[in-house]
Amino acid sequence: MKSPTDISLQLTKQWHRTPIRVDRLLSGSSWPLQMPIGKPSGAQFASRITEVQAHVQRWRAVNVGQVIWDSVNYQASARPVLVPLQWCLRSPSEWVAATADETVKAEFSALEQLAEKINPIYRDVLIRERSLWRNKNYQEVVTASQLADRLYPGFAEGKPLRLLNGLGVDTKFFERHYALLSRLLDQRFDGEASEQGLNNFLDAHDDKNHWLLVAPLGDKLLPFKQQRVTAEELSQTRLPGSHVLVIENEQCLHLLPRLPGTIAILGAGLNLQWLKAATFDDKQLAYWGDMDTWGLLMLGRARLNCPELYPVLMSRRHFDHYSSGCAVPEPSVAQEATPEGLSPSESEFYRYISQLERGRLEQEYLPEAVVHRDLQLWLNHTV
Repeated sequence: MKSPTDISLQLTKQWHRTPIRVDRLLSGSSWPLQMPIGKPSGAQFASRITEVQAHVQRWRAVNVGQVIWDSVNYQASARPVLVPLQWCLRSPSEWVAATADETVKAEFSALEQLAEKINPIYRDVLIRERSLWRNKNYQEVVTASQLADRLYPGFAEGKPLRLLNGLGVDTKFFERHYALLSRLLDQRFDGEASEQGLNNFLDAHDDKNHWLLVAPLGDKLLPFKQQRVTAEELSQTRLPGSHVLVIENEQCLHLLPRLPGTIAILGAGLNLQWLKAATFDDKQLAYWGDMDTWGLLMLGRARLNCPELYPVLMSRRHFDHYSSGCAVPEPSVAQEATPEGLSPSESEFYRYISQLERGRLEQEYLPEAVVHRDLQLWLNHTV
């Protein structure tokens, strides 16, 4: 025998449970919502009649949704008694009103206003992750969503985010809304903005800098087996050895062979501006990334910074030979247009895989023997 207050508290707790909130605000199948009230037992009716009468009166006063009533026969009553059995809520707005909670009402009102102004693909993340927009100015959240519609991989072209002009935002907008913009872009690009970091994703110079993993593949090159170094420091430091291998993903470290005079730099993502540095002018450079549109976008970006860069394990021949059983769907294509910096054969390869149902072959799935063979071929070719 629940009171309206009991169920209101239950409904409030449900609002704060993310899966329930997302489902009820985005899925029409959640409605109508039937909340059981529970009818008084015969013993309650007989011994606590005043309490039962007050219970009935409280439910008669409810004016949100629809209270479902039924006639119940009690031994202690000469005639059937009309009692409330269920509280039926027919929409999200009735659910929110039924909570009688000011915080819930304010959050729902904010989400309603945002839904009218933003791209529908962002609704899920804003409903799911309220911390992204709570305590923020409503108009700035709308502006962030409009900005996310305009941004794309490499948009900054090496400039710091605060210096991007013509976007209708102030110089500190990206700093204030870094997490929000990252998660909005994740909705368009399947998590790539968060995985790479917003600065790397946009190819923006990062004042806080990006840490890369440096690992010598030859003997006596460096006094450590691996170490993290900032991109800024790498651009200012002349490395020993003759060859530098740039690798998209850090997880590939265990696949690498011993290569005389070679240093591997892993985890660069789209942050490849440092390859322009004069400290690399005397090195033979190679790039190895995933065989998907994102990997080829990064290859093109790397070559724009270093025109003589050599691609390894990133051709249609490799893809066709090793994709069986290993290739998977690519959730989002990096961009429709062929990226700059690719050779004609690489551009054709980009168009080819962007049309495939399973157009993604990650580095980690290549056989170790093949990785060793092709890297040795690069080394022999460039010595």
